[in-house]
Amino acid sequence: MTDTGFAISDALRAHISSWRRELATIRRLSPKTLEAYGRDVDQFMAFLSGHLGGTVDITDLQTLRPADLRAFLADRRRNDVGSRSLARSLSGIKSFFTYVEREGIMALEALSVVRTPKLPRSLPKPLSAPEAKGAGPAIHEMEDRPWVAARDAAVIALCYGSGLRISEALALTRSDLDGTTLRILGKGNKVRLVPLIAPVRAAIDDYLRLCPFSPSPNEPMFRGVRGGALSPRLIQLRLEHLRGAMGLPASATPHALRHSFATHLLARGGDLRAIQELLGHASLSTTQIYTHIDGERLLEAYRAAHPRR
Repeated sequence: MTDTGFAISDALRAHISSWRRELATIRRLSPKTLEAYGRDVDQFMAFLSGHLGGTVDITDLQTLRPADLRAFLADRRRNDVGSRSLARSLSGIKSFFTYVEREGIMALEALSVVRTPKLPRSLPKPLSAPEAKGAGPAIHEMEDRPWVAARDAAVIALCYGSGLRISEALALTRSDLDGTTLRILGKGNKVRLVPLIAPVRAAIDDYLRLCPFSPSPNEPMFRGVRGGALSPRLIQLRLEHLRGAMGLPASATPHALRHSFATHLLARGGDLRAIQELLGHASLSTTQIYTHIDGERLLEAYRAAHPRR
């Protein structure tokens, strides 16, 4: 018997202990991940002990069928375990079976045909228009180095005003600026043109005027304090500071500004296909998630204001 009260053989218990030692010493997983993976395998063994009706041994594992694994998932689902937790459980179980297969102890083909539960797609959480617009002025109040404040404000303006990914904004060169448009090299090395609106252009010009460095026209124009290319982590930290200073939600990240760009365009009647092009989405289905966001906000307004709600 194990400490958790279900029956497994001494040999199987030894294999589980060896697997956990490998996770800790060789793969160096965090203590929380180690605990979670160990709990996942313990729960699986506890289920098998009852499912198979006795002490679980390696020979029992070798004869497991996909139906047995699905029965485990169904059992967990009946206990109100969500898809994300089920996916994590399968990850821990697969890790153990990968270990015993690598050690030449056994192989389990049944696990390869069991699909991970489909995870619910979380909706982006956009900022309001005043929150997004207020980020730039707030940075200038927080930062006592004018060129650094102008730099961070320009990057944030690009994320919200042009809908850029943070990586796209930081990769921009002066040669990518073409008067009223931006030339963006996006995912899959696909090039797209994005309108450069006046407030964003003004923020960029302010930064270029104050920046103490002079990168070549083909080098990233946003620089760190030592002159190297700017790290996205610094912009992420800037948003974290803004969350505290402006009372923004925890969801306020550089990527949330991009979500806000798309959501606000859609709310103002923007065409979904046009928004797809602006964001650089390969598939329209990726862009359609913003229709759900806008729909949710409409429902909230309806519930709050309709006299017969």
